[in-house]
Amino acid sequence: MTLTAAPTEAPTTSPPTAKRARGAITWIVIVIVLLVAAGFGVVLSGIGQWAERGMLDPESAGPTGTRAIVEVLRDHGVEVTVARDRATAARELAEGPATLVLPDAPALSDDAIEELADAASDVVLIDPRTRTLRLAFEGAGPAGAAGADPIEPRCGLPEAQRAGRVAPGAVFLAGDADEACYPSGDGFGLLSGPHEDGGRISAVDGRVLFTNERLAADGNAALAANLMGRHPHLVWYVPSPADSDLADANPSLGELTPPWVSPVIVLLIVAGVTAAIWRGRRFGPLVTERLPVTVRASETTEGRARLYAQSRDATHALDQLRIGALERISHLLGLGRAASAPEICDAAAARVGVDRAIVRGTLIDQIPADDAELVALAQRIRQLEQAVRAAVRPERNTP
Repeated sequence: MTLTAAPTEAPTTSPPTAKRARGAITWIVIVIVLLVAAGFGVVLSGIGQWAERGMLDPESAGPTGTRAIVEVLRDHGVEVTVARDRATAARELAEGPATLVLPDAPALSDDAIEELADAASDVVLIDPRTRTLRLAFEGAGPAGAAGADPIEPRCGLPEAQRAGRVAPGAVFLAGDADEACYPSGDGFGLLSGPHEDGGRISAVDGRVLFTNERLAADGNAALAANLMGRHPHLVWYVPSPADSDLADANPSLGELTPPWVSPVIVLLIVAGVTAAIWRGRRFGPLVTERLPVTVRASETTEGRARLYAQSRDATHALDQLRIGALERISHLLGLGRAASAPEICDAAAARVGVDRAIVRGTLIDQIPADDAELVALAQRIRQLEQAVRAAVRPERNTP
C-alpha cells in the first residue's frame, strides 16, 4: 500500500548562526515577558498597599484617607508630623506640648497606648474601639450608630459648639466623660474629658467625619480643626504591626509551620523548573521528512496484526477478515454496495454449490474460542473466496 501526500518543497537547512540567533531572540522575548509580568505585579502590589493605607491615613488622598484635614491644619499654622512607628511618635511628643491623633492600635498593649497618651497634651481618638474607650473613659463603650441626619451638639464643649451640626456615625456610652455631645439614642457622637496638665482627650468616629470624602459635609471640618488644632504641634500616629509589644501576639504562618517546610518548597520549585527544562530539551528539534512517503502494504498489515495479537482481540481480527472477504466476494458476484452480508453469503453458496448454512457460518456466525480456531476459520474464509473466484472466472483456473 502506498500513502501519498501533496509534494512540498524540500526544507532549506538554516545555518548554525541563524539557529543561534533565533534561540537568542526567543530567550530575549521570554525575559521581556517576565519583566513585564513583574512590572504588573509591582504595580498591583503598590495599588494594594495604597488601598491598605488609605483608611484614615494622613498622607492618603483617596476617599477614605485624611490628607485633606492635615492640609487644613497646616494652612492654620499647625505643624503636623506623621509618625509611622511608636518610637517616632514618642520622640515627637517629648519635644513639647502636642496633640496626639490616635487611631485603633490592636498591636499595642494597654500600657503602650497609655504611655503614648500620657506623653501628649491632647489626645483625639479617631477610631475608638471598646478597649481604647475603656482606657480613656471608665464605663464607656460602643452604643451603635446614629442616623444620617445631622445632630446639634447639645453640650457645653466649645469645640463642638463652634462646629455646629454633624452626622456623627458611631455613638458611644458616655461613661465618666465630662462632656458628651451629639446625642442619639443611648449614645453620643463625641466624648471628651480632662487629660494631663489641663489637656483634653476626645473620642469621635473619624471614619465618618474626618475622611476626605466626608470632611466638607456639615461641620465636620470645623470639628476636626477645633479638636486637633488646640496646640501648634500635632503628631498623627499610624500604628504598625512592627510596634507590637504583645508577647502572646498571633504567630505568623511561617512561625506555625515546621522549619523543614520552606526548604522543601524551594526544592520542589527547583525540581519543577529542572523537569520542565529537561522535558523541553529531551525531544530535540523537529525532524523534517521529504514527501511523498511510500509505505509497503505488508508493513501496515503486519503492524495491525501485531496490535490485534497484543490486545488478544480475536473477534475484532476475525471481523476485519470477514469484512474484507465479503467486499471482495460481493464485487466478484456483481452485487451492489447495498447488498447485506446474508445476501452475499446466499449468492456465494448458490454460485459455488455449497450449503448456505456452511457459508453463513464461515462469513458471519462462527466465533473462534482460541487462536487455533481463528487460524482455521481464516483459512476457510480464504478457501471460500478462492472457490467463488474460480466459479466466476473459470478460464483463469484452466492450465
